[in-house]
Amino acid sequence: MAKELSEEQILRIMQGIKIPPQPQILVDLQMEQVMPDPDMGRIAKLISQDVGLSGTVLKVVNSPFYGLKNRITSVQQAVCLIGLDSVVNIINGLSIKSQMSDETIVNMNRFWDTANDIAQVATTVAKQVGFPNPDLAYLLGLFHNCGIPLLMSRFDNYLQVMEESYAHPELRVVDVENQHLNTNHAVIGYYTAKSWNLPKVLCDVIAEHHSATRYFTSDHIKDSEGKTLLAILKLAEHICGNYHILGRQQVDLEWENIGTEVLTYLGLGEYDIEQMQLNFSEMGIGFQNYRY
Repeated sequence: MAKELSEEQILRIMQGIKIPPQPQILVDLQMEQVMPDPDMGRIAKLISQDVGLSGTVLKVVNSPFYGLKNRITSVQQAVCLIGLDSVVNIINGLSIKSQMSDETIVNMNRFWDTANDIAQVATTVAKQVGFPNPDLAYLLGLFHNCGIPLLMSRFDNYLQVMEESYAHPELRVVDVENQHLNTNHAVIGYYTAKSWNLPKVLCDVIAEHHSATRYFTSDHIKDSEGKTLLAILKLAEHICGNYHILGRQQVDLEWENIGTEVLTYLGLGEYDIEQMQLNFSEMGIGFQNYRY
């Protein structure tokens, strides 16, 4: 049975959640919640498409208030456990906090688009390679860049820095960000994911997702759940054209360094990637379908 939270408890749990939800998702959720018989499945599906909403719901359900023995990683399960009233309160609370200008919304679209697409692709890749927990791959795809909107809100020049970081022929993306900002989105993402009570393996991969070279070009890193998730993520980023949509680059420099090793590790070949790119392109996913 759903355990209802008080407004004070929700506000306390939501402290530190600064990633604004997508306006259209909020509209769709608000329309659903005023229906005579709200569809919890549709509400869960909408929430699972948004980084800020998903993070908040998972933080709530994994908070001490619920006292669950096992950490919840499924948004659908979290919504069922929290219940409609508490979910509505969370949505309304985030709606109030997310008064964004039109310019901010346009800039955020690059982040939202890639987060949703990478989450979908990562889930498909996870299933294809037999990874036992596709939900983890979905959450990683959704949350891995959650530090980006936080840095966007803190630094006016962050988009320019991000594009420069993807263009550098030698340094990692995070190295260029560190030079300009004294921090980077992987570190910020790690602490954000940790504050959301996401599983440790996801937090660790988020912290390392621009340091993949040392995992796939050396022999000292053994096979692990984290390494497999990192491989799935890097492939999903490549298929979605993350380097083009976020980085505004024509070449995926990260993938050129690790692509062969990632495919070998996952047991996939170039033909598999071509088929995935074709299939996802037909679904509207991939940089070929993105218009600035």
